[in-house]
Amino acid sequence: MSSQDEQFQAAAPDPAASSADDGMTWWYRWLCRIAGVIGGMSCAFAGLWNCVTINPLNIAAGVWMMLNAFVLFLCEAPFCCQFIEFANAISARADKLRPWQKAAFYCGMAVFPVMLSLTLTTLFGNAIAFATGVLYGLSALGKKGDAISYARIHQQQKQMDEEKLTGALEGQA
Repeated sequence: MSSQDEQFQAAAPDPAASSADDGMTWWYRWLCRIAGVIGGMSCAFAGLWNCVTINPLNIAAGVWMMLNAFVLFLCEAPFCCQFIEFANAISARADKLRPWQKAAFYCGMAVFPVMLSLTLTTLFGNAIAFATGVLYGLSALGKKGDAISYARIHQQQKQMDEEKLTGALEGQA
């Protein structure tokens, strides 16, 4: 077995394990991936545009943005990096991360160039990459409860409050 075959087997995640593990629906997972790819493209273009200057902080922010684009492509769309041998292995490891870990990583990556050089190019270039982190963060919060269970909880709390109030009034009389 060649090293490429071993990498492919290591990179092929078990779809049943990953879907049951993070609780994300298929369409939300695709939404996050598409947002990551679009965020990578916006980071790449804005980073390249940011490097066309003489200000060293703008150049550093532009280089960091292009690095962000590479990482987003590597984690969210490894087929874009098919000529890099370790792309599938890194993508498989990124898929094993919990959504809150991806959210913190992507948001942190997007905030750093803005702190280096606060310009419209860095703000708009990193906005979609930051939004990708926000989408993963929202998925980490979990599903919203149904209205019936919330109505039952509210009814039970209301009954308990009424019982406490009547108990307090009987104690005063």
